[in-house]
Amino acid sequence: MEEVKALIRDIPDFPKPGIIFKDITPVLSNGKVFKKLTDRLRDRYQDKKIDVVLGIEARGFIFGASLAYALGAGLAIVRKPGKLPYQTFQESYELEYGVDSIEIHKDAILEGQRILIIDDVLATGGTASAAVKLVRNNFQVDIVETVFLIELCFLNGKEKLGDTDVFSLITY
Repeated sequence: MEEVKALIRDIPDFPKPGIIFKDITPVLSNGKVFKKLTDRLRDRYQDKKIDVVLGIEARGFIFGASLAYALGAGLAIVRKPGKLPYQTFQESYELEYGVDSIEIHKDAILEGQRILIIDDVLATGGTASAAVKLVRNNFQVDIVETVFLIELCFLNGKEKLGDTDVFSLITY
């Protein structure tokens, strides 16, 4: 993972002053490294009988799609309100500066399926925790794990995920 970590660049003051954004686009544009990353995740989950990989908007879609393909699993997506065309379930969560929500199609996951939730970064844990609640409150499934490319440990986002197993490839 050092090869991946070396490609992640820090962008100061993005999207607002005081934040150092971890830019993963160099990882995505490097075909060899992106494949190694996908293969590493495939190897971790290939024996766990994952039925659906659930990608969180927006960069979670990228890793979710590549991992779902590598596992031969389905892909479900969680989006901001108003972005999905069919009937949805919604979960709201608090931000430092207000409230936001995420949605999933009501038929995105079937009862009894084994789900893997994926996103690029675990920071404060708000969105990931809302995704876990969204799934648990609306579907009778097994959440195998939540997985992240990057975890910003100093923000304690893992605490918001409660008893959900968390795996992060890279930690800061």
